[in-house]
Amino acid sequence: MVYVQGLGWADQSVGLILTLSGAILLIILSSSVDGQLCPTRPVHIFNFGDSNSDTGGLAAGLGYSVNPPNGRTFFRSSTGRLSDGRLVIDLLCQSLNVSLLSPYLDSLAGSNFSNGAGGCRNFAVVGSSTMPKRVPFSLSIQVTQFIHFKATAAAGSKHLINDEGFRKALYMIDIGQNDLSDSFTKDLSYVQVTERIPSVIEEIKSAVKALYDQGGRNFWIHNTGPLGCLPQKLSLVEKKDLDPYGCLLSYNAAARSFNEALLHLCNEMRSELKDAVIVYVDIYAIKYDLIANSTKYGFSTPLMACCGNGGPPYNFNARGLCGQPGSRVCDEGSRFVSWDGIHYTETANTIVASKILSTNYSTPRIPFDFFCCS
Repeated sequence: MVYVQGLGWADQSVGLILTLSGAILLIILSSSVDGQLCPTRPVHIFNFGDSNSDTGGLAAGLGYSVNPPNGRTFFRSSTGRLSDGRLVIDLLCQSLNVSLLSPYLDSLAGSNFSNGAGGCRNFAVVGSSTMPKRVPFSLSIQVTQFIHFKATAAAGSKHLINDEGFRKALYMIDIGQNDLSDSFTKDLSYVQVTERIPSVIEEIKSAVKALYDQGGRNFWIHNTGPLGCLPQKLSLVEKKDLDPYGCLLSYNAAARSFNEALLHLCNEMRSELKDAVIVYVDIYAIKYDLIANSTKYGFSTPLMACCGNGGPPYNFNARGLCGQPGSRVCDEGSRFVSWDGIHYTETANTIVASKILSTNYSTPRIPFDFFCCS
């Protein structure tokens, strides 16, 4: 992966990156400082989260269709991802030279889980949250699915991962956005929304501890992005309290409160779980920068969805969601941060991934390839 020269250059010349072909971009994301790929020791990644990292779990778990034009850029067809192309986690996996994620429920039907294969296994599903915790596919249910998978491996299947593989695996968690979003949707006040945050944090703590008890020692935890900058939220809120960039102040304040509590939790668990590596990544800062400095990155309309219904300023209408009858899609997704009013375009995801790989937004500043190159 590129940490200094390559990613420093990416921040200064993002316009050039946006014009690169997918093949060249993959080389950038996959190369180390000296141009070598990670050593051959396989890395296993288990991801838990919501639609920001769902690579087809909604279709696999509930049979829902994610229609075109989703997936139109990289995949040329819909893969169940809510984007025009790759998600951040896809790009992170590619930086380690491992395969793109497949949903856990899909992968049961034939994917190779052997220790020699390496790869990413994804439990994330669209709409997931931490609470209520006993409904599909909450964070606690996703962890339960993982425990079931691990028990299957212990039963002796020759294609599954052994205890050493589980110990050295990377466990990624990216969840919490829907908990905040649902609270605002229920017309709770800002104070009431923030009062629910400790319960959300407690569920994330329980998930980490459950994974730790199963042998997990490496954790990569994303905070939540600027909720108040999503076209969906901006279109639905009638009385808007906007910041200088056009984002909802109260929604973003709640996201920051959640992130402060999550950072505190990570610091606390780092002290408590002495042999664990816990990396906290400030996704909020990365994504807010895309909005605040949109022209720097080549985005012309940072608060408007590329695919949706309703036209400017937000192009979001719940009666014409992306891929449904009545929706329309822009010609150039590379000019948009938002794909469908909630999720990001591949272009925006590529910039987010490059900044994650820089380690500038990580606490502690451990590189992503630490988990396969150490």
